[in-house]
Amino acid sequence: MTTTTETTTPVLDASGVTMRFGGLTAVRDVDLTVNAGEIVGLIGPNGAGKTTFFNCLTGLYVPTEGKVRYKGTVLPPKPHLVTQAGIARTFQNIRLFANMTVLENVLVGRHTRTKEGLWSALLRGPGFKKAEAASHARAMELLEFIGLQDKADHLARNLPYGDQRKLEIARALASDPGLLLLDEPTAGMNPQETRVTEELIFAIRDMGIAVLVIEHDMRFIFNLCDRVACLVQGEKLVEGTPSVVQSDERVIAAYLGTPFEGDSPKQTDAPAKADAPEPQPAPATGTAPEAEAPGTDKAERTTSTEGEGQ
Repeated sequence: MTTTTETTTPVLDASGVTMRFGGLTAVRDVDLTVNAGEIVGLIGPNGAGKTTFFNCLTGLYVPTEGKVRYKGTVLPPKPHLVTQAGIARTFQNIRLFANMTVLENVLVGRHTRTKEGLWSALLRGPGFKKAEAASHARAMELLEFIGLQDKADHLARNLPYGDQRKLEIARALASDPGLLLLDEPTAGMNPQETRVTEELIFAIRDMGIAVLVIEHDMRFIFNLCDRVACLVQGEKLVEGTPSVVQSDERVIAAYLGTPFEGDSPKQTDAPAKADAPEPQPAPATGTAPEAEAPGTDKAERTTSTEGEGQ
């Protein structure tokens, strides 16, 4: 019998999250929950604090104030422990091992679910071989899920851009998360690739994985999400259903510019995207940070994998 606590505890509960870098407050007192089976969108102008908020959720930054809970438990502020707890993410800029194969990239994401240690790996005992076979099978399942099973032996750098985006999602899924954070998953994609990504995220939700997604493509977000929150200057301006958010005058004035007409992605070939990734402050202690530029997050600090690099 399922208890009331189990049915009402959010997958993610961020309360009062504030992130300061010296005299700069990048995120101020943000509350956000994601429930089981939900797809929640996070929108806002460049520099609004969206990626900084993601970094606070995943242990890349330690929030100045506030708590982040996953299924009721306060998360430790360390990326690998956050991943082990059940949260995985992707980044604005693709972070694949370019000279490794597609299959190897997914296997890297599986390491947090492998219990075998160093000596077992060196000696290649029965336990290690069993774990290795299980990881290989799971990686191939995920490649089939995203439609790249026929490219398992290809180098990641040789994949088309859209396939590289899908591979990064598969690698995050390899850690068996309960919550997947996607940071601009359709950035740079054409309309067809965007539609494929939308269907992929719906399929991920159907697997029982909650999703929190940052995106500038409003048609994509409003068609995809159950709820949407808008950040402006580090503060949550409004949160609600897509219809509520897209018609809110404050959101229109601060971000959308004009009322959103709500066309389905299937009815247009021109999704509205931002021209550049959101600038975010880099972590620092006691000093004002520089604006975040593409590639500034250290590859080895991803919560999807350890030791990750372009």
